[in-house]
Amino acid sequence: MRMPRRGLVIQARTRWLLVGLALLFSLVLLMYLLECAPQTDGNGSLPGVVGESMGKEYYQALLQEQEEHYQNRATSLKRQIAQLKQELQEMSDKLKSLQEKKSPKVNGMNYQGTKEQTSNDLLEFLHSQIDKAEVSVGAKLPSEYGVIPFESFTSMKVFQLEMGLTRHPEEKPVRKDKRDELVEVIEAGLEVINNPDEEDGQDEDDGVGDRQLYSENDFIEGYYRTERDKGTQYELFYKKMDGMEYRHVTLFRPFGPLMKVKSETVDISRSIINVIVPLAGRTEAFAQFMQNFRDVCIHQDKRVHLTVVYFGQDGLSEVKSILESVARETDFHNYTLVSLNEEFNRGRGLDMGARAWEKGEVLMFFCDVDVYFTAEFLNSCRLNAEPGKKVFYPVVFSLYNPAIVYANQDIPPPVEQQLVHKKDSGFWRDFGFGMTCQYRTDFLTVGGFDLEVKGWGGEDVHLYRKYLHGELMVIRTPVPGLFHLWHEKHCADELTPEQYRMCIQSKAMNEASHSHLGMLVFRDEIEAHLRKQAYRTNSEAVG
Repeated sequence: MRMPRRGLVIQARTRWLLVGLALLFSLVLLMYLLECAPQTDGNGSLPGVVGESMGKEYYQALLQEQEEHYQNRATSLKRQIAQLKQELQEMSDKLKSLQEKKSPKVNGMNYQGTKEQTSNDLLEFLHSQIDKAEVSVGAKLPSEYGVIPFESFTSMKVFQLEMGLTRHPEEKPVRKDKRDELVEVIEAGLEVINNPDEEDGQDEDDGVGDRQLYSENDFIEGYYRTERDKGTQYELFYKKMDGMEYRHVTLFRPFGPLMKVKSETVDISRSIINVIVPLAGRTEAFAQFMQNFRDVCIHQDKRVHLTVVYFGQDGLSEVKSILESVARETDFHNYTLVSLNEEFNRGRGLDMGARAWEKGEVLMFFCDVDVYFTAEFLNSCRLNAEPGKKVFYPVVFSLYNPAIVYANQDIPPPVEQQLVHKKDSGFWRDFGFGMTCQYRTDFLTVGGFDLEVKGWGGEDVHLYRKYLHGELMVIRTPVPGLFHLWHEKHCADELTPEQYRMCIQSKAMNEASHSHLGMLVFRDEIEAHLRKQAYRTNSEAVG
């Protein structure tokens, strides 16, 4: 009895399944007829499907609108392509016509001449970009704000004024795109040195076997800057480990391939630097300065003369004693002490130091007693100043107050360990123009300092502007081997309002980084927060 009843159930389920499939087929067929039915002038909708017909018409209209839009866009692009092709053809015809006028056809063929003329025209354009840029001669500028500073770099680091969001004054490792660019430039400089042209001044008798070949390890330092409407200029210096001669290569990228501007040998083995330091009091700082001078100038460089211009009588005997002590211990006698019994004036002190030199032309380094420099910087000074052509205005890295930077230590580390390029240890002093390397004749030719400026600040900017208004090239770049050591500043009441503002600004900039100053400003708030945190922790522990 169970078997027949189960058969009836299966038959019933099969019947309903067939009915469902028939209904589904009918629905699909109806939708197909609606989609494929031709449009009529009248209302062609069927009873019961008015809404569906209206939806279909809406989407058809939308599709048609989009199709028209893309057709119009395609037509516009085709028209622009045709116009560009026409302009390109017109330019080609003009170039061919110009070439035919300049170079007569030979046997009806002029393809090679046209090719050579096109290359010549390109080279002429690129060289015109070099002539417009401030590469070989200086440009007259209205103020210090018009100067485009250089960025300096070695094979491992870039020292940058424009620090971006990272605010890192020293970039290491160098960003990949910048690294690739600088590697290309260094290799291009090596190609120029190792495969010189006749115009590079190499002796024709020197064969490849006799000529000294340079490699990437011989690259010492470089500078680069970009003029937005002209191109990028590169100044590269190479030196063998055991030699004193530097190879200097200037390259220029006029928003195109690198082009050699010049290649020359720079011999600095006999270049004497007259370091001029104006001073009044501050004998402890001078003793520290002389320690650095002894290590760098006397023991390492050995091509330096020191001129100290001292104002007043108080402390003069101590300064004499320090100089005499160094002379006895190191057998160094290349120094001059100029004593002025008058009020301190930095510009007058440097001017007197420059005029006290009586041996003709000399390279001068205007320095302050709080400045620490390396032997590498002295060579940079020699390489970037040239009489009658260029003056060197390096950007100093100014160190913050060590009591704030190293507040988490019992005592600050020695000065030598503080000489690091980090955003919380110091900053590039791009608003200062006091440290400079220039030749004596150039200094005297522009008229020296404005001696009417009294007291602190202002005299260096006046001199800087004189060079900007003249024909000499101003090399402005941060250098790794020049530091300004922190010292407490006192802004005197006798200063003019402008000088006092500059003094206060310098004082604030020198104290600490933005983050450290913020920690000092919000110290009470931070301490209150820490007390609350400690109280909450203790309460939870007791509970």
